[in-house]
Amino acid sequence: MTGSPRHRPRVAVVFGGRSSEHAISCVTAGSVLAAVDRSRYDLVPVGITREGRWVLAPDDPQRLSITDGELPSVDADGASVALSSDPTSRELTVQEPGAVPHVLGEVDVVLPLLHGPYGEDGTLQGLLELAGVPYVGSGVLSSAASMDKDFMKRLLAAAGLPVGPYVAVRPRQWERDRAGVREAVAALSWPVFVKPARGGSSIGISKVAGPEQLDAAVEAARTHDPKVVVEAAIDGREIECGVLEGLDGQPPDASLPAEIRVRGDHEFYDFTAKYLDEATDLDVPADLPPDVTAEVRRVAVAAFEALSCEGLARVDFFLTPTGLMVNEVNTMPGFTPSSMFPLMWRASGLDYPALVDRLLRTALSRPTGLR
Repeated sequence: MTGSPRHRPRVAVVFGGRSSEHAISCVTAGSVLAAVDRSRYDLVPVGITREGRWVLAPDDPQRLSITDGELPSVDADGASVALSSDPTSRELTVQEPGAVPHVLGEVDVVLPLLHGPYGEDGTLQGLLELAGVPYVGSGVLSSAASMDKDFMKRLLAAAGLPVGPYVAVRPRQWERDRAGVREAVAALSWPVFVKPARGGSSIGISKVAGPEQLDAAVEAARTHDPKVVVEAAIDGREIECGVLEGLDGQPPDASLPAEIRVRGDHEFYDFTAKYLDEATDLDVPADLPPDVTAEVRRVAVAAFEALSCEGLARVDFFLTPTGLMVNEVNTMPGFTPSSMFPLMWRASGLDYPALVDRLLRTALSRPTGLR
């Protein structure tokens, strides 16, 4: 740490952001604020509005919960906050309307609870590297590569890990050669899933049964990201596994796997099924033979390593009759107490407060810069 030592490390909990996952980030932050051991850490909640302004947020977890189906957001009326760009000073400066800016104090570590672009994709990580502030989670490259489903799959495949067939649709391709895109997608066979390449929380995803629905699905995904991926539908069980960076130089640890089963009218694990109704069953741990459980954990760690992840990640699989297939790697997974990542670690013997504490300790022990 820089400056005089404090009794407790100061943690800036950063949440909200400019992506379509703004609300889910707020929910995650509320859960973390409620769980952190205040005798060990001094918390500073910092919200990022949908427009990108950093504000000092109330330390009130209840204001960040989903209430009667209403999603929370960062209040744009808060005092503006700025992080020093000087790597020799980790100070937060607060600017209130009509007042002289004042220094809130130094930050020892940032807990970036943002999902999606402008937070989980390496952009915030780059800012924190320039500022010289340690932070929880993966670095710039692995955050960016994991966020982009196209490059994520390329790196996983290059490491010899199984990924499903897909087509990446870049803006220029869609604008100049739609016929070529349609032909490439048709070769995947129907149905397919059309997704924003750098999105999450199942926002902007469409299941497409045939070619007549493809253009509309691509345009819907492009409202969230100009780059789109189209994936072949995989017939298999949806299995997830959590990974944590090893302590004291040890290899990464994998949790017990879990399974998602969607009921009712939902054709897949969409946003509503995830957050707004009771259409999903979570089996934690998953009912798997011991050898399959061991293989899921092994491949989850291999995916974590292939993407050079740090801190934490959730690896999502399809378990098919012919074996495992990696679907996605999430470097900042949903983190409410009812989210899969904390549930898997609780089943593995690490409860929610202990999980947050481990992430903070790991980040505080890791330097910024090239590593």
